[in-house]
Amino acid sequence: PFDIYRKVPKDLTQPTYTGAFISVCCCLFMLFLFLSELTGFITTEIVNELYVDDPDKESGGKIEVKLNISLPSLPCDVVGLDIQDEMGRHEVGHIDNSMKVPLNNGLGCRFEGKFNINKVPGNFHVSTHSATAQPDNPDMTHTINKLTFGDRIEVKNVHGAFNALGGADKLSSNRKYVILTCHTQDMYCVHHLLKARET
Repeated sequence: PFDIYRKVPKDLTQPTYTGAFISVCCCLFMLFLFLSELTGFITTEIVNELYVDDPDKESGGKIEVKLNISLPSLPCDVVGLDIQDEMGRHEVGHIDNSMKVPLNNGLGCRFEGKFNINKVPGNFHVSTHSATAQPDNPDMTHTINKLTFGDRIEVKNVHGAFNALGGADKLSSNRKYVILTCHTQDMYCVHHLLKARET
């Protein structure tokens, strides 16, 4: 008679230590695969992507920057903001949408400003270049109260720095910060992440 489920001869089903070892190894390997897949499924992964962003019509290819910095040893009449980039922009003493608040009975200054920069390599810096008379050995000791790029967004549990230099307190007079802004995008928001390092 024809049997679709053939019986294995008994002499081929004898238990051996080698077979038991292989069976245990296979079970352990299957358990490892299951746990690694489960861990990969449960673990949140943050992926960073960088691409060239075309200037959009709404912003005109510009990013809004908000800066609030305190210079306790530099009077307001010599403090200014300089902006320059690779598109040929070079402004010395930018004053639009900015405010200077005297500190320490006029010996220091808090500079608050909101300005737009082009989405190209460039820099902006607080300096004394716009002063009519340059001070001798200006003391540029400063505290960065706030430095942000782009629109404010509410994001929870994101490992990133949206205000990486906020609260930076530098006692020495001359500092340069290199800031890399990365355009990031997901299905709900478009924003700029900020990473900073001091040089």
